[in-house]
Amino acid sequence: MANWPLALVCLAFAIPTIIRLAENSWTLEIGAHGPIVLATGFWLLSRCDWSRSPLDVARNGAPLAWAGIAASLALYVFGRAYDFLMLETAGLYFALIGVLVLTVGPRAVLRNAFPLFYLAFLIPPPGWVIDLVTAPLQHFISYAATEVMRALDYPVSRSGVAIEVAQYRLLVEQACSGMNSIVGLTAVTLFYIYLLHGSSWRYALLLIALILPIAVFVNFLRVMTLILVTYHYGDGVAQGVFHNTAGVALFAVALAMMFAVDAGLRKLLGHRIR
Repeated sequence: MANWPLALVCLAFAIPTIIRLAENSWTLEIGAHGPIVLATGFWLLSRCDWSRSPLDVARNGAPLAWAGIAASLALYVFGRAYDFLMLETAGLYFALIGVLVLTVGPRAVLRNAFPLFYLAFLIPPPGWVIDLVTAPLQHFISYAATEVMRALDYPVSRSGVAIEVAQYRLLVEQACSGMNSIVGLTAVTLFYIYLLHGSSWRYALLLIALILPIAVFVNFLRVMTLILVTYHYGDGVAQGVFHNTAGVALFAVALAMMFAVDAGLRKLLGHRIR
């Protein structure tokens, strides 16, 4: 119990970071999963077995835990001082892991590795990493959507990073911005898989492998929808409220597709996924 004051101090540090995440990350598609991960992550932690062995803590965990806390807090201070939200959040996250090692021991932390790993999705990834990963997919989606609409005799063309629809122009990055939600889709899918206690790790890997194809297909539908709305109702409607609500709606569609695929595979494979 001697380490609980340290845990409370870390939680006090967490409050301003959570507020900054809510203001700067959770309002964007790339971080919209944050509140879901925070709520479900703490729910998972509340269900974990945190029974500890004081001997285990004293002999195996304390030195490395203190070193990790010191390094993590330094990272936290640096990130907060220079406005690097990713570094600030990462430093806070690893400091809390260190406090858990001190409090309940490394064995309990390893025993509950998934809930702790799941909370790591609260750390906002660098934008350049997301752009590097999704840029080829965005161009592929834009190309496929343009070709399909062209085959349907719509006046659509693509030039570099822009899609031209009649007299309107859509930026590829904006039209495909839903690819940024792939991090959130991965997080929620992992949470869903974790709750399927009867599924084998091979079956879990199969579902994880389907995340990217589903994300690509859903964002293909998004681009197609934006093209159609722009052509029939104008750029103002497509880039206004509809553009924002489309991201939320299609994220829900992606999750529904994942659940439907899971139900179909479980019915098809039966006992072989156990």
